[in-house]
Amino acid sequence: MTRYEYAKDLYAKIGIDTEKAIEKLMELPISMHCWQGDDVVGFDSKEALSGGIQTTGNYPGKATTPDELMADIDKACSLIPGKKKLNLHASYAIFENGEFADRDALEPKHFTKWVEYAKARGMGIDFNPTYFSHPMVKDNLTLSSPDEEVRTFWVNHGKACLKIAEYFANETGVPCVMNIWIPDGYKDIPADRLSPRARFKKSLDEILEVPYDKSKVYITLESKVFGIGLESYTVGSAEFSLSYVNHKGITPLMDNGHYHPTEVVSDKISSLLLFNEKIALHVTRGVRWDSDHVVIFDDETKEIAKEIVANDALDRVFIATDYFDASINRVAAWVIGLRNVQKAMLNALLTPHAQLRALQDGANTTKLLALQEEYKTYPFADVWNEYCERCGVPVQEKWIDEVEKYETEVLSKR
Repeated sequence: MTRYEYAKDLYAKIGIDTEKAIEKLMELPISMHCWQGDDVVGFDSKEALSGGIQTTGNYPGKATTPDELMADIDKACSLIPGKKKLNLHASYAIFENGEFADRDALEPKHFTKWVEYAKARGMGIDFNPTYFSHPMVKDNLTLSSPDEEVRTFWVNHGKACLKIAEYFANETGVPCVMNIWIPDGYKDIPADRLSPRARFKKSLDEILEVPYDKSKVYITLESKVFGIGLESYTVGSAEFSLSYVNHKGITPLMDNGHYHPTEVVSDKISSLLLFNEKIALHVTRGVRWDSDHVVIFDDETKEIAKEIVANDALDRVFIATDYFDASINRVAAWVIGLRNVQKAMLNALLTPHAQLRALQDGANTTKLLALQEEYKTYPFADVWNEYCERCGVPVQEKWIDEVEKYETEVLSKR
């Protein structure tokens, strides 16, 4: 009997079919953020990273061209099991033959190479307007700016991105999640909190005037509690974002680094599922603040996965990663983070949620706690290794050798 066969039999005794768990995980797409590969630089601007975002470290081998970034994504994907989508920011537009279009004038043609790349690999594409690292970010404000020229510029950027998102969906045949997040806010206590939010609402209303197929494009709105240089006030707070989402019937997106340190997104998922057809997540790891550390197999990541699986919401939650670490090998950062998201999802699929729910409903909290703890030591790793083998990716730490070889042969020569 193999280790997997033993694990399969043991899980069967608690009502878990490991084959079904593996099958479900193989069909669950995780949206892979392109910006880990080049420290959120993009290809359309030489501006320093701004908007309350900070990437730290100077590990060698950063991608600096579209071809390099695509090659690095390919390498990472070859080491990550399961289904992937590609998650792009608008700043990753690719211009050729000396052409350039500013962000308010972007067109689908500026992303043709990304569509060709995704289609060749059977991937869908998600998209994000880029409201940071640009000269038209004035006084840390974009869609909420009192300067009408600035506000209009960024409204037009949003409108352009909506058309591009629908182009992605049409070309790939996979719905596109277009996520709107702005860094707008103030370092110190503002005299007027209402007006910036009123302008933000007006801007979003204007963007959403663009007609689009709601079965192909899911517009999401992401909140944030604060950023570097924006410590006292952010326009797109959680209350604003949730209120606007419900007002307009679009999709809420929660980034688990965008809340107060004692808040957890896992506790919010069930509430949002009750009132929204779909929800979206950016899975990251905040250390003391929205630090965007590489996702690890920690308690909160496991709790997020548990809430999705236990509430039968695999087809209602868009899952994406969002982190950027320039202090370690960037390809390894992708692999570590996405493998850990998938580990968390498998761990949730191997948990007998119906049994545990019945114990909670029956107020048998002693047995509930006991079983929750006992199931933590079940042979999850043996099922994970079987899953990796079936997906044709390295098992356990063997993928590290591949990354080290790639660093020697490719990254170190940049």
